Amino acid sequence: MRVRYTLRAQADLDAIFSYLDARAPSSALEVKSTIERRIAMLGEFPRIAPETDIPGVYELTLVRYPYKVYFDVAGDNVEILHIRHASRRPWTGE
Repeated sequence: MRVRYTLRAQADLDAIFSYLDARAPSSALEVKSTIERRIAMLGEFPRIAPETDIPGVYELTLVRYPYKVYFDVAGDNVEILHIRHASRRPWTGE
């Protein structure tokens, strides 16, 4: 399957990296790399994460870092919809 980022998800990833880079440059690359590796894994295992209350939207929780990746699966594509810090309230799809 092919993994694609929405503009919002790409902006989320960029914002996470910018935030961490300003505060802890040595760990920012590791966090971003981990997020990107886990997302890439969805191309082979798209059903690895549970479905949310939003029909058709799945939530991948990263274990080592406190981020959640929201995505859907359509045909041969995994579309990354949103990436957010786990301490924030759950995403409602808005």
